[in-house]
Amino acid sequence: MADLLGATNPVPNFDNTGYNRSVPAAAQTPSSNVQNIADPTRINRADGRTEQQGADNPLQSGALRYDSNLQVFLQQLRDAPDLAALLAKTVVLLRGMAATPGLAEGISQELSQLLEFLQMDAEGFEQFFLNQMQAGNRFTGPIFSLLRQAYQSIPDGHLREAVLNFARRYSDFSSTSHLSETMTSLLKQMQDYLPKSWRGQLADMTARLENGFQAGSRAENLRLLQGEILPYLGSYVERSHDMGRIRTMISLLMLNTVRYENGSEEGLLAAFRQLSGYGDALTGLNQLDDAAILRLLRENSFTKAAQADQFAQQLANTARGALQGRYGAEVREGFQEILRSLLINESVYMPLNHMMIPVEWNGKLLYSELWVDPDAEEESSSGKGGYGEKIQFLFKMDVQSLGFVEMTMAARKDQVDLEVYGPENLERCGQVVAEDLAEILRSHGLTGRSVRVSHREQPLTLTEVFPHLFDGKRSVNVKV
Repeated sequence: MADLLGATNPVPNFDNTGYNRSVPAAAQTPSSNVQNIADPTRINRADGRTEQQGADNPLQSGALRYDSNLQVFLQQLRDAPDLAALLAKTVVLLRGMAATPGLAEGISQELSQLLEFLQMDAEGFEQFFLNQMQAGNRFTGPIFSLLRQAYQSIPDGHLREAVLNFARRYSDFSSTSHLSETMTSLLKQMQDYLPKSWRGQLADMTARLENGFQAGSRAENLRLLQGEILPYLGSYVERSHDMGRIRTMISLLMLNTVRYENGSEEGLLAAFRQLSGYGDALTGLNQLDDAAILRLLRENSFTKAAQADQFAQQLANTARGALQGRYGAEVREGFQEILRSLLINESVYMPLNHMMIPVEWNGKLLYSELWVDPDAEEESSSGKGGYGEKIQFLFKMDVQSLGFVEMTMAARKDQVDLEVYGPENLERCGQVVAEDLAEILRSHGLTGRSVRVSHREQPLTLTEVFPHLFDGKRSVNVKV
C-alpha cells in the first residue's frame, strides 16, 4: 500500500531531533501570506495552521494535506511514473538481456518466458484482453449482482454495512492462495535477518506451515501462526530490541495473518447468512445451502480467470527476480517504478477497472494502460440537473514508430464520443484517422456522435477524465 502518511520505522542509534528544530524566529523571512482569516462562523486554530491546505486547487498544491488521505493519494497518482512508458523501456532492457551470451543458468529462460507472453495475434489478444478484464473484477457473478442491486436500492445503513462486511470476507477468502504464498515468502526472508541461533526453529515452523497450507487446514495453520510463530518472533524482538527490517516484516506477517483468519469459510458463510435478514430482496438467499454458496463463490469468472492468468504470474516472478538484483541495476530500477505505479493505483478504493496490456503484434510493440468506469455519470442535456448513465474509458498507449497516444471514449448505449490525442504527425492526418475510427464504430453497430483527433502537450490525468473521483461522490475520504 502506498505510504500516504509518511510513517517509517525509527532508525536505531539515530537522533533526528536536530532535523526537526524550527528556525529561530529572528532568522525567518517575514511572510505576507495570511492564514486563518477571522471568520465569526467557525473557530480557527491557535497555531495558525490551515487545515484545508490547497483547498482552492488541491492537486496543484504541493503542501502536505492534513485533512484527507484521499487528496494525498490523488497528488501521488498525478506524480506517478507513466506505466506504459515504463513497460516499454523495461521490456527493451529485458529483450536485450535475454539475447546476451553468458548469462547465469536459468535467467535467459525466465526472461524468454515472459517475453513470449507478449507476442500475440488477433485471437490471442482477444483472449488475453478478456482474461485480464475478468481477473480484474473480483466481485462478479449472480450473488454479487444481487447484492449490488440491493445495495443501491435499499438505503438501510445496517444492510450496507453487512454487504461490505461480506465483501471484505470474500476478498480475503478468494485471496487465500496469495496470502499463503506471501506469508511463506516472508518467513523465509526473515531467516536472513535473524541470528543463526534463532533461524533453526523458525525454519522448522515455516516448513510445518507450508505443509499446512498445502493441506488446506486453516484452523491448524492459524494455531501455528498465532500460537507459535508470532510469539517466537515477538520474543526475538523483545530480547534483541531489533527495530530494523525484521520488525517491518513481522508487521506484514501479522496483517496477512489477520486477513487469512478473516477469510475462513465459517466466517464467510456466517456473513452471508446475515444478509438474508435485511428486506425481502435478499430473503431468497436462505434457499441456498452452504455447499451451493461456496460453489458459486469459487467457480465464478474471476476465479477461473485468475487461475488462468499465466502472464500475471510470470510478471510477478520476473519482478521478484529483478528486485533481488538478478537482472542488473537498470532492470531493477525499472521494476521498482512499475511496482510503485501499480501499488499507487491499488492503494485506495476507486470505482475504476484498471489493467495494463503489453503486446507485440505483427512485429510492433504496443504498451497500453486502460481505465474503465462502468458507472460513470454526466449531466443531463435537458438542463434539469439530472444525470445520465455512460461508460467512460481512458487508454494510454505507447506505440512503436508512432509515439505516445491517449484516447478517451464515452459510450451511452449506441452513442459514442471518441477523442484521440497524439504526436503532431498524427494530428496532421487527423481527419483521415477520425473517418477510419468512425467507420470502425459503424461496423460494430455504434454511432460516433463526436470523433476528434488532436495534439496535446500535457498527458491526461485521471481526474480530468473521471471528475467524480475528485469530488468524493463515489470514493472514500479517509481523514487522519
